[in-house]
Amino acid sequence: MKDKKNMSLNVLVVDDSSFMRSLLTKIFKKSPNIDGVIEAIDGQSAIDQYQKERPSLVTMDIDMPGMNGLDAARKIKSIDPNAKIVMVTSANKPEMRNEAEKIGTVGYITKPFDAEKINEVINALA
Repeated sequence: MKDKKNMSLNVLVVDDSSFMRSLLTKIFKKSPNIDGVIEAIDGQSAIDQYQKERPSLVTMDIDMPGMNGLDAARKIKSIDPNAKIVMVTSANKPEMRNEAEKIGTVGYITKPFDAEKINEVINALA
């Protein structure tokens, strides 16, 4: 059995806000469980990056121009049913959360968030 401390994750951060991408990237880079972070600015670029990089974890905003995060998550799950996607969004509506659960996401974090909540997700997946 592998030691959890030696497991590393690659993360794809998807958000149209450069501030949010930067904030999440900084949090992830401080974690010993994170090996690398890549970014995408919208749903379609998230799908493209996922297919290219096959990250261990995806954080996905919902409200983005073009393809929204729910549609992108649905497409990524159709490509890889085992994809680990956590919605990180300001959309704190029960219907959005329910839709994310139906798609098969592994978490739903509402903005604003703190680093501790993000780290809980990392540690649960590591």
